[in-house]
Amino acid sequence: MTVLCVRFRLAHGREGLLPALVGLVEEFTPVVEALVPDRVLADLGGAERYFGRDAVEIAPVIRVRALARYGVDCAVGAGPGPMLARVASRSARPGAVRVVPEEPGARAEFLAGLPVGALPGVGAATARTLCEYGLDTLGRVAAAPPSTLQRLVGARAARELRDGARGIDRGRVVPNAVARSVGAERAFGVDELDPGRHRGALLSAAGELGFRLRGGGQVCPNLTLTVRYADRSTTTRCRTLAEPTAHSAALTRAAYGMYETLGLQRARVRAVALRAEGLTPAEHASHQLTFDPVDEKVRRIEEVADRVRAKFGPRAVIPGTLAA
Repeated sequence: MTVLCVRFRLAHGREGLLPALVGLVEEFTPVVEALVPDRVLADLGGAERYFGRDAVEIAPVIRVRALARYGVDCAVGAGPGPMLARVASRSARPGAVRVVPEEPGARAEFLAGLPVGALPGVGAATARTLCEYGLDTLGRVAAAPPSTLQRLVGARAARELRDGARGIDRGRVVPNAVARSVGAERAFGVDELDPGRHRGALLSAAGELGFRLRGGGQVCPNLTLTVRYADRSTTTRCRTLAEPTAHSAALTRAAYGMYETLGLQRARVRAVALRAEGLTPAEHASHQLTFDPVDEKVRRIEEVADRVRAKFGPRAVIPGTLAA
């Protein structure tokens, strides 16, 4: 085995840990590809030679380090290529490594009984079309005439689908960087005219962003507000914060400030979204001391609220104005 697909079990609000977890895997190989929001592909061909262990033996070490450093468990799939490793990871259990055999015949046998939607790249619409014609497993897809698949999904997609179902994996792990942003959107049930409802949605979105940033040990220096209207047009505003922060109150103030500049008193708004960009580790950020006891009190309350949310869910603690 050469390629691992590590599927981290990230609780809601801890998605920001993915860059740190990617760094953990990079301790074994530089050929690492992040698959947002919770998976990592790693080509361990060089690591196998260096450490004198195969990828399946290295996988438990990655799991133990993720648990010890971040309290995050994972499930691991292993295969001769990235596609096969991803398929294996979907049915892997935490603490175990699901392995796709290397022999071509054994690969096809491993895949034969899986539903067609288990293959990466097969979306719900394609799976539904194939199932309507009785091609509901990868074994049946592999045995189907190429001309039949071409009529159903097109020539190029048919080739890729048939190769995948037969265990032919020509893909490779492409090193990349984890997106340095995180977003939260609030959509209204009906087009909303009330500025108070707009501000309430921004308060909720900023609270979610702050919780996720703090859970991932990150701060953001830039905040972007996007407003989508009834006619599907959008307006976007960006703001550089006075200092990088994960403090919900600071994010809310910035969001309100951008909102006020838009003058939306009569606008029919369909949704609002906030995105924290340029994320950096919190330990590298500076914080201007204010000597304001109120600010310190708010931050302490925020820490307690985060612990409650982590235990009982994101809506266990919400601002009073959103409780109505």
